[in-house]
Amino acid sequence: MLRFIIPAHNEERLIGATIEALHAAARACGEPYEIIAVDDDSTDATAEAAVRAGARVVSVKARQIAAVRNAGAREACGGRFVFVDADTIMTPAALRDVIAAFAGGAVGGGAPVRFDSPVPLWGRVGIGFWLMVQRVAGLASGCLLFATREAFEACGGFDPGLFVAEDVELSRRLRQQGRF
Repeated sequence: MLRFIIPAHNEERLIGATIEALHAAARACGEPYEIIAVDDDSTDATAEAAVRAGARVVSVKARQIAAVRNAGAREACGGRFVFVDADTIMTPAALRDVIAAFAGGAVGGGAPVRFDSPVPLWGRVGIGFWLMVQRVAGLASGCLLFATREAFEACGGFDPGLFVAEDVELSRRLRQQGRF
């Protein structure tokens, strides 16, 4: 069973669409799943929006994304985690690729980011450079990062000492656990 884990802080406006896309992708793939939204001390109606969209909500007061992601992993039962940012829309095609990677023996992986609205030239250049670095170095970032529970726990999960790039650091450590 897939466990989608969504870290969220003040994401009331976007989290519903993220969760609906996860439901649609999982149903299209015929995959059993659970969606866990980890509400990190939001001051808006993030938790209520997540429940309305069909997620189980776990509340934390961490204000640190690595700790929030780890809290979701602790709550998840099962062996396959898919971490998705609260503003990310997963397509059925992307989820099919995740499922195929797991079936092929991958201990983890990720997907490149693609924006759904216009990005200024400087942003496109920066994103293009980062995507090239990710591809060459075999790294992933948090908009979509997946791992087996075994590999996730073996490498210690997300590093709560990091306030940025905790997702990239986890992908580096996951690569040491097996095929990434």
